[in-house]
Amino acid sequence: MRKILLLILTTITFSCISNDEEKSKEINVLFVGNSLTYYNDMPQKLQEMLDETDSNIKIEQITYPGFSLSRHLDNIIVSSSENGVNTRLKNDGEITETEKKLKEKNWDIVVLQTGGVAVLIPESVKYQVNPAITKIKNLVNNQDTRFILFNTWTTDVNYPKKYCYTGWMLNETLDSDKDYCSKEIKNSEHYLNLLNSSYKNIAEINSLERTNHGEVFQKAFEKYPELKILEDNMHPSNNGAFLSACIFYNLISDKDVQDLEYSADLGPKTAALLKKAAS
Repeated sequence: MRKILLLILTTITFSCISNDEEKSKEINVLFVGNSLTYYNDMPQKLQEMLDETDSNIKIEQITYPGFSLSRHLDNIIVSSSENGVNTRLKNDGEITETEKKLKEKNWDIVVLQTGGVAVLIPESVKYQVNPAITKIKNLVNNQDTRFILFNTWTTDVNYPKKYCYTGWMLNETLDSDKDYCSKEIKNSEHYLNLLNSSYKNIAEINSLERTNHGEVFQKAFEKYPELKILEDNMHPSNNGAFLSACIFYNLISDKDVQDLEYSADLGPKTAALLKKAAS
């Protein structure tokens, strides 16, 4: 009997130690993207949420205005300011700031974000988005890294709408003077369906998890228009950045953001509505 009790106590003690180690293990998260990620300090808001329940999860970012994922890998930063960055194509043997960052740690989670236009044009996906994702995954040393694709939202445009890139912008094998375009977008519902479908295909091809920002933001546009979650025609307002952080909190922590006290000084009612929308 005493041996059985000793075995039970040993098992319980070991379990408690394992749980404590799991909680204390630092989990490193890297966001790779552009202003749709960093606008109105979304990553900082997410960190403050996590500090309330999961202070071992650390958020970092490598984000530049207007950067696609391929530009993160191909462009050297010449100079930067609050208004933007000046870049040039890298030469053989050079390493971009993003490549350095990706090799800096054994990242546990890497969130990849590129603009919605890039995923709506098939040639852009084929020649730029998918190859960039493959390169980024190969640069990360941790074989257990969770890679998450940031499924962005629809922007405020006039319909019908079509997006185009010329061939020289996409790949040297394409006709440099030809326009390569998205499907003509008929309305906001069509826009969201095209956007989500493309992100879904990219995620499946590259074995990525995918966020549900598209659906959540659309619900907020329609159900809570008074919250004004966009600051302009595409960038998240302070409310929108909070909503985005809520979505990532649920995904990264595997907890419900509605249980948090944190409100980012938005006021309890606004914060509660945004948390509810994300959940």
